[in-house]
Amino acid sequence: MDEQNRPIHTFQVCHVMEPNQNNWLRSGWIQRQAAQRVYVELRFTLRDCNSIPWVSGTCKETFNLFYLQTDEPLPGGTRFRPTDYAKVDTIAADESFTQTDLGDRVLRLNTEVREVGPVTKKGFYLAFQDVGACIALVSVKVFYKRCPSTLRNLAAFPDTVPHMDSSSLVEVRGTCVENAEERDTPKLYCGADGDWLVPLGRCICSIGHEETDDHCRACKPGYFKAFAGNTKCSKCPQHSSSHDQAATICHCDKGFYRGIKDPSSMACTRPPSAPRNLISLINDTALFLQWTPPINTGGRSDITYNVLCQRCDGGDVGVSQCEPCEPDLRFIPRPLGITGTSVAILDYAMHTNYTFHVEAVNGVSGLGVAPRSLANVTVNTHQAGPAFVGIVSEDWATHNSIALSWSEVEQPPSDIVDYEVKYYEKEQEQLSYSSTRTKSTRVVVTGLRPSTVYVFHVRARTSAGYTAYSPNFEFATAPEDPDIADQGQVLVVVTASVGGFSLLVILTLFLLITGRCQGYIKARMKSEDKRTRFHSGHVPFSGIKTYVDPDTYEDPTQAVEEFAKEIDPSYICIDRVIGAGEFGEVCSGRLRIPGRKDVAVAIKTLKGGYMEEQRREFLREASIIGQFNNSNIIRLEGVVTKSRPVMIVVEYMENGALDAFLRTREGQFTVLQLIGMLRGIAVGMTYLSDMGYVHRDLAARNILVDENLVCKVSDFGMSRILEDDSESAYTATGGKIPIRWTAPEAIAYGKFSSASDVWSYAIVMWEVMSYGERPYWEMSNQDVILSIEEGYRLPAPIGCPVTLHQLMLHCWQKESSQRPSFNDVVSFLDKLIINPSSMLTLVNDSLSFSDSPEEMPDYPLFISIGDWLDSIKMSQYKSNFLAAGYTTLDSIATMSIEDIKRIGVCLIGHQRRIISSIQSLRLQLHHIHQSGFQV
Repeated sequence: MDEQNRPIHTFQVCHVMEPNQNNWLRSGWIQRQAAQRVYVELRFTLRDCNSIPWVSGTCKETFNLFYLQTDEPLPGGTRFRPTDYAKVDTIAADESFTQTDLGDRVLRLNTEVREVGPVTKKGFYLAFQDVGACIALVSVKVFYKRCPSTLRNLAAFPDTVPHMDSSSLVEVRGTCVENAEERDTPKLYCGADGDWLVPLGRCICSIGHEETDDHCRACKPGYFKAFAGNTKCSKCPQHSSSHDQAATICHCDKGFYRGIKDPSSMACTRPPSAPRNLISLINDTALFLQWTPPINTGGRSDITYNVLCQRCDGGDVGVSQCEPCEPDLRFIPRPLGITGTSVAILDYAMHTNYTFHVEAVNGVSGLGVAPRSLANVTVNTHQAGPAFVGIVSEDWATHNSIALSWSEVEQPPSDIVDYEVKYYEKEQEQLSYSSTRTKSTRVVVTGLRPSTVYVFHVRARTSAGYTAYSPNFEFATAPEDPDIADQGQVLVVVTASVGGFSLLVILTLFLLITGRCQGYIKARMKSEDKRTRFHSGHVPFSGIKTYVDPDTYEDPTQAVEEFAKEIDPSYICIDRVIGAGEFGEVCSGRLRIPGRKDVAVAIKTLKGGYMEEQRREFLREASIIGQFNNSNIIRLEGVVTKSRPVMIVVEYMENGALDAFLRTREGQFTVLQLIGMLRGIAVGMTYLSDMGYVHRDLAARNILVDENLVCKVSDFGMSRILEDDSESAYTATGGKIPIRWTAPEAIAYGKFSSASDVWSYAIVMWEVMSYGERPYWEMSNQDVILSIEEGYRLPAPIGCPVTLHQLMLHCWQKESSQRPSFNDVVSFLDKLIINPSSMLTLVNDSLSFSDSPEEMPDYPLFISIGDWLDSIKMSQYKSNFLAAGYTTLDSIATMSIEDIKRIGVCLIGHQRRIISSIQSLRLQLHHIHQSGFQV
C-alpha cells in the first residue's frame, strides 16, 4: 500500500533467513537519447533487521545498483552475467520499518538519487542486487538534465544538454526572434545542473517593430519606428501620418514637408510667409534695409533671409528695364543666409534706382510648389553722400615719410569738412592700418619704415557723410642713410649693455634672497619633519560617517536595501565574461539608465543553485561598498536582487588589478607617477580608516586601475579564500590570511586594525616600486613569518628612492603603535611630490645612509656567503660567487647589477632579488663598521 493506503505494484524480496543471498532484478533496455549523464531516482522501503525475530547475521539493510551500456538491446535468451555490469553505488535507507509498522500499515518510503555515467553508448540496462535484505522497490525514475529552450534578450535558445564534464559550461548561440536583428552576438551558457547562466549579447527589434513579451511586434497604424532598437514605436508627429503596420516613417500631410536633415520624429513643417514692414534708410554713404519677421514661421525656428538686388537705370521700374546689381556691391554682414532682420549696403552707384527683394526661407523652402516669400522695396540714391576723391599722387619720399596730394571732389553736394588718409604696409595685407586727417588736399605721412611699400586710401567727409574710399595707391619709402644706421646700431648696443648689466644685478640679488629663504624653509621643514612625520595619531575627517558592519543587522538583507541601490536588470547590458569569482562569473558591460549617459561597469553574478547563506554572503560586499563615497574607493552602482541572476554592479576599471598591470609595463613609469598611484591608494585607505573600517586584505591584486592611472581600493569580502595557497594560515574564525601582506600581530593573534592595514600598505608600496614582484619571492609562508619575527624586512627594490624605503620601514615597525597613520603617509607622499629633488637619491646608487643606527631596523647577520644565498633561496649561485672571487660579505656589498650579470646570473628576477638583498646587507655592514667591528 502507498501513503494513501492504495495498493501499488512493487518488486520485493525478503529472504533474510537464508544465507548467501544473491538476488538480481534487471530493467529493460533504456535508450540514452541526448543524455550524457543519467540520474536514477529510487523509491523503496526496507525492513529493520533488528525487528525480525530469530534472524541470523545473514540479514542486510542495503542493496546495490549496477548498470551496463550497449548499443543494441541484448538478444532474447542471453545469459545474465553479473560481471558485465558496473557498480554505481550501495544504497542504504534513511528510514526502515519494523513489525509494528506492518501492523499499523505505516509505509516508510525512502528516496535516493544516484548519478550514472557518463554514458556513451546508445542505451543501457539498470540492475539491482539484493544480498539478503527485506526490501520492496516501489519505483525507478531515470532522467537526465538539460537547459530548457528559452527566450532571452529577444533571442531563442534551444534545449541544451550539459557536458559530461560538470565543471565546463556549454556555450549556446541564440537566434534572434522574428523581426529582430543582432546587436551583439546573443549567447547563453548551460550549466551542469540544467540552469542557464548569465546572458551575453542581445538582439534588437528591427525598424518598424517594437519589443512586446519577448517578441518584436509591428507598429500599429499611426505609429512608426525609424531605427532598430528596443525602444517603443512612436506616435506620428504633427502634420504627418502612417496608414500601414510596421511603418518606418510617417509621411507629411499635403502642404507640409520634412527637411533633409530633419529627424523622422520631428513634426512636418512648411515655408514661412513673407517678411513684413520692409523699409530702407540712407545714412551718409551707407544704405540700410530693415524688416520684421514673417507672421507665419511655418512651424520652424531656422529662419534666415536672402537679399536680392536689381538695378534700374531710369524710368518706371519694370522687369525689362532692370538688371542684376553690380558684383562689387557690398552687403554687411552678407546678402544670403542672414539671421538678423537688417543689412547694410555699401559701394553702390550714385543717382541710381535699386530694387531690393528680401526673402524669408527655412529648412523646407524650395521643397514644395509654394511661391517664394518675398518683400520688395525700391531705393533711389540721389540723396546719398558725395562721390570719392580723384587720383592720389606722391610728391616726395624719404626713408621714413611720404608726401601725398590729390584733386578735390567734383561737384560736392555740400562743403568738404576734411579728408581721411588710411595707410598700411603692403605685406601686412591690411591686417592693421593707421590713419590721419587733413583739411587740405595734401598731407605728409611720417613714422614709416625705410624701403617699405605702403598702400594708401583717401576719402572725403561732408555734412552728408563720407565718400567711398579712393582706389588703392602704392608708394615706397627711400632706403635708410648708412651713417645714420651705424649711429643707431651703436645706440642699440649701448642701451642693451646697460639694460643687461642692470638685469644681472637684480637677478643676483633675487637669488641671494630666495636662496637664503629656501635654505631656512628646508631646515625648518626637516627639523619639524623628524618630530612629526610619523606621529601615529590623527584627527578624523570632520563630518565623515561611521562604517556600519552588515553583520550587526538581524536580517542582513536590510543592510543591502539600506546601502545599495536596486537596479532594473533591463538597464544592464553584458558584453563579455572577463573572469570567474567564488560565487559566479564576472562580466563587463554597460549600465544604460534612461536619461543618463551610458556607464561602463563590471558585473559580479551569483550562479544558480545557491543556498540562502551564499546569497547573503555574496551581497554582503555590496552592503559594505555602498557605504563608501571616495574617488579612490571602487564605486558601487547598485545591485540586482529581485530577479535572477543576482548581481553586484560596480564601476569598470579598464586596466584591471594593479599587480598584473605593473608586471606587463615594467619600467614604463617615472618614480613620480608610481608615487602618484601610491598616494591615491593612501587617500582611499585614509578614508576607510576614518570611517572605522579595517580592510584586512590590502594588496596590489586588490587595487584596481582605471584608464587615467587612478588607483582604487576594492575587494571588501574577507569571507572568501584570499590566497589560493596551501600554506595560508588560519584565523580563529577559519578565514585564510594572506601571510605575505599581513602584520605580525594579525597573524599571531588575529588582531586586525588600521595599523595592520598600514603594514599591508607598505607591502603594496614595495609591490608597486618593484613592478608587481611577489613579496618575499619564493620563500614559504612559514619562512616569511620566522624572518619577520627575527627582524628581517624587505629590501628596497631597484630604483626606489631612499626616502620611500624609509617610509616602508617605518610602516613595518613591530609595535603597531609606532607605525604612522594613513594621514601621515599621505602627508609624507605629498612632500615627496612637491619636492621631487628628495627622490633623486636612489637605493641602487646610494652608498650613504642614516647617521642614526637606531633609526634602522635590525637585519639578520649572515656568517658566510652561502648562508646569505640560502636565506634568499639563491643557493644555486654559490659556485658563481666563489669562482668570481667573492668570498666575504664585504666584497659582495660593493657589487652592482653589472657585476651580478657578469658572474653568470642571467634571469632578471634572480638579478633583482640578489641586488635587492645586497642593499639590505650594505645597511648592516655600514652600521657594523661604524661600531668598529669587522666581518
